[in-house]
Amino acid sequence: MTATSTPPREAVPQQRVRQRPGDRIFAGLSTAAAVMILVILAGVAVFLVWQAAPALVAAPEQIGGESFWAQVTPLLFGTVLSAALALLIGAPLGVSIALFITHFAPRKLAAPLGYIIDLLAAIPSIVYGLWGVFVFAPAVVPIYTWLNENLGWFPLFAGPVASGRTMLTVGLVLAVMVLPVITALSREVFRQTPTLQQEAALALGATRWEMIKYAVIPYGKSGVVAASMLGLGRALGETMAVAAVLSIGGGITFNLISNQNPATIAANIALQFPESTGIGVNLLIATGLVLFVITFLVNFAARAIVARTTKG
Repeated sequence: MTATSTPPREAVPQQRVRQRPGDRIFAGLSTAAAVMILVILAGVAVFLVWQAAPALVAAPEQIGGESFWAQVTPLLFGTVLSAALALLIGAPLGVSIALFITHFAPRKLAAPLGYIIDLLAAIPSIVYGLWGVFVFAPAVVPIYTWLNENLGWFPLFAGPVASGRTMLTVGLVLAVMVLPVITALSREVFRQTPTLQQEAALALGATRWEMIKYAVIPYGKSGVVAASMLGLGRALGETMAVAAVLSIGGGITFNLISNQNPATIAANIALQFPESTGIGVNLLIATGLVLFVITFLVNFAARAIVARTTKG
């Protein structure tokens, strides 16, 4: 019995899809925009390294008697501390407001409240700074005094209290500034939760809070992380509000209600740059390079967390 051989199939020629001129133009513009962003980012990095190099290799006596890292460490500490305070206060509040707007507030209240939160993002940072100096800082002095008198044994509230221009005030002002970013993004993510998942949770007997806990929040987890990291990025680089509110004078300290506070990198550059010359300018640019690296690492970590959360 002879086996019959199956004749080979003829290869079907694949028809090439013709792109319209508009599609090619749009693809080219999108690619050019992406490449331009990378080129600009690389240009900024090269400029910072080039200008910072003299300060990085300079002897301590040339840049104020201390090494570069000895001078930048308090600034880096103040930057991280103020941004961490802003995130710890602003992120839970922003997510809570987003949940209230999307799942609890009546429709007549949700829309105006959303507009008000979005308008906070349009206020210039110097306005926040002036508000923090002349309105908010004097208002919180009695609270700081109470904290010092009753919780002064705790290092965060050791005092003494002289005015409200403290690190805690800066953290609260920055929390207000990052609030619209976190709230707006979290609100849009929560709105995209599939209706079938929410209705299924309610049909199984879950309360509204249980539905939010087990259906809405897990679905929007990656978006909340991304929103928080964007808010953290703004807090790390904020300049004028911090420079206006913070009373600078002192090294590394966890005392949040004292007037002896470490400066932040951005605020120090803004305050010192007009009077700096020569190697002093290079020193400030070197601190800017440190802030650039920190911001890049934060954004890189945020992308990794979002990717891992999305896969999980």
